[in-house]
Amino acid sequence: MGDRVRLEVTDGIAHVELTRPEARNAVDLPMCVQLREAFEEIDADEDVRVVLLSARGPVFCAGADLKERTGKDAAWVRRRRVASFAAYAAIEQCRRPVVALVQGAVVGSGGEITLAADFAIAAEGTVFRFPEPHWGTVGATQRLQRVIGKRKAKELLFTNRPLDAEDALRLGIVTQVVAPDALASAGAGTARDIAKAPPLAIALTKRAVDLGAETDLDRGIRIEMSAIEQCLADGGWRDGVARFAAGNGDEK
Repeated sequence: MGDRVRLEVTDGIAHVELTRPEARNAVDLPMCVQLREAFEEIDADEDVRVVLLSARGPVFCAGADLKERTGKDAAWVRRRRVASFAAYAAIEQCRRPVVALVQGAVVGSGGEITLAADFAIAAEGTVFRFPEPHWGTVGATQRLQRVIGKRKAKELLFTNRPLDAEDALRLGIVTQVVAPDALASAGAGTARDIAKAPPLAIALTKRAVDLGAETDLDRGIRIEMSAIEQCLADGGWRDGVARFAAGNGDEK
C-alpha cells in the first residue's frame, strides 16, 4: 500500500501491518490514507475471509504524530483528524472480521485502531494510554466508552493513567493476553478458526451484532431474522447441516 501500511493476502487471510517502526508507528496523514485504502481494497476482495491487523517493531502505535502538526493551521489539523476518523471507520466497517494483534505501547490513536477492530489479542507487557486531553486535544471519547463504560472511560481520559494488558483484558479492550513470542501464532490460529466458517454467515453475524448494538432487543431480533433470511436464500446453510450430519461439525 505504501511506506506506512503493508497489505498481503495469503490463503484468504489479509495481513495489514503498520510499518513505521522508526517512529513507533505513530499515525500521520499518509498512514491514515494508506490504512483506509488497505481496508477498501480488502472489502473489494471476495477471497478475503478475515483480517489480522498488526504492527512492525516493539511498539504497536505510539499515537498521533504530533510533529507533523508543527507550523500547520487549525484547518489543516481539522482535515487531518477527519482523515483519521475515516481510517478508523474503514477498519470498523470492514465486511470481514478484523482481529488486532497489539504489543508494547498502545497510545491514543493506537487505542482507536485497536477498538475499531472486532476484537484484539495483546502480548504480555502491552500498555494502553488515552492521553488526548493531556495533549490539549480531544479523542477516544466514543469507542472507548462503548467498550468499557462511560465512567471508566472518563477516568482513563482525564488521568492519562496507563492500563496494563491484564486490566485491558478485564475491561474488554482485549479478549486474550498471550506471551510476546506467541502473539503471531495466536493471531494465525484465530484467523484459521474464523476462516473455517462460511463467509456469508460470518459477514451477516458481524453486521447483526454491530447493528443490534445500536438498538433495542426487539429491533435487534428483527435484524437477526433478516440475516437468517439472507442465509436461507443463499442456500449455503445446507452445507453446514450436511457437515454436521456427517460428523464433521464441532457442535456438541
